[in-house]
Amino acid sequence: MEKIKRSDFKIKPFLKRNNYRAIYQLIITFIPIVSLWLIVAKILNSPLPQIIKGFLLIPILFLLTLLSSRTFSLMHDCGHNSLFENRYLNKLFGFFLGLLNGIPYKPWANDHAFHHKNNGNWEIYKGPIDVLSLEDYKALNKRKKIIYKISRHWLMLFPGGFFYLVIKARLGLILIIFNFIESLIKETLLKIRKKNYVEILKIQSRIKSPFSDYGNNFDELFDLIANNLIVISGWIIMSKWLGALFFLTFYSLILTFSAAIFICIFFIQHNFKNAYASRTKNWDIVEGAISGSSNLDIPNWLNWFLADISFHSIHHLSERIPNYNLRACHKANSHLLQNAKVLKLSDFPNCFQYIIWDSKNENLIPIN
Repeated sequence: MEKIKRSDFKIKPFLKRNNYRAIYQLIITFIPIVSLWLIVAKILNSPLPQIIKGFLLIPILFLLTLLSSRTFSLMHDCGHNSLFENRYLNKLFGFFLGLLNGIPYKPWANDHAFHHKNNGNWEIYKGPIDVLSLEDYKALNKRKKIIYKISRHWLMLFPGGFFYLVIKARLGLILIIFNFIESLIKETLLKIRKKNYVEILKIQSRIKSPFSDYGNNFDELFDLIANNLIVISGWIIMSKWLGALFFLTFYSLILTFSAAIFICIFFIQHNFKNAYASRTKNWDIVEGAISGSSNLDIPNWLNWFLADISFHSIHHLSERIPNYNLRACHKANSHLLQNAKVLKLSDFPNCFQYIIWDSKNENLIPIN
């Protein structure tokens, strides 16, 4: 069978972006979010018994969680410069959408771009949860093997989601500031001892990044600082409006469940049985897109909240395709995607077994 090439796919007609469609997508996402928070305030201020209020808030929590996942998916499009027609609008709205979920847009977009450049090359990119090779796993002691297995269990999506959206960016900024001050003091003292007084005015220390996707350059640092200032200010305003205890609890649940959803989706779209998991020597980016990315057979309503990221093979063949064209592009090229993995909701739990990379046989395997 002749090897499929990227040029075999009909992609160009689906690359066209449309500002009106992008704005429409934002409007039909943002208005429900604002409306639901206003309903939350009405419920809290009503004379209803607490138990009734609790029951009324459950479906709202569910909807806000799904809408939060959608805002992340739209931010994802901005990161690929594919939602709007020009880069400026994608950056602007990408930053805004990042604020809604408390995630700095620029560092995330840069980190995600690395994933796209190396998808399927497990020697360079270890997946969304940093999968160990079989050799590295065997070298662990018994205690570390247990920790590794537990830390990659699907239940860890929830504490992981809480850390990813609620804690990570805040902790990242604190550690960057601390590391910068520490390195600055050390350099200053060293220059004083060497009597290099003129050099004291020159800040040569590099900001150390406590996480791989934060603080790698000035743009990322600026985005991290701006995101934290605006997000924390927003949290304070919302706390005064709805009550600190309620808002911080309710909003943390939304972000936790929302992050758990999109981390789960991201994971199962790359970690599954017979997923393409090559070494650098044999890696092929087109094969990585087709066989290293799963496509999801899920209800249309859920696809809407995920902005059609279910059509993942096509997305990896060209990240410039806007989400509103992904489905049509997938259908137009379905005859070339017959070997691509398709997962149903019932298949999701099984994917979490594949957390070891067998570099020799170039595949993902479960822990025995």
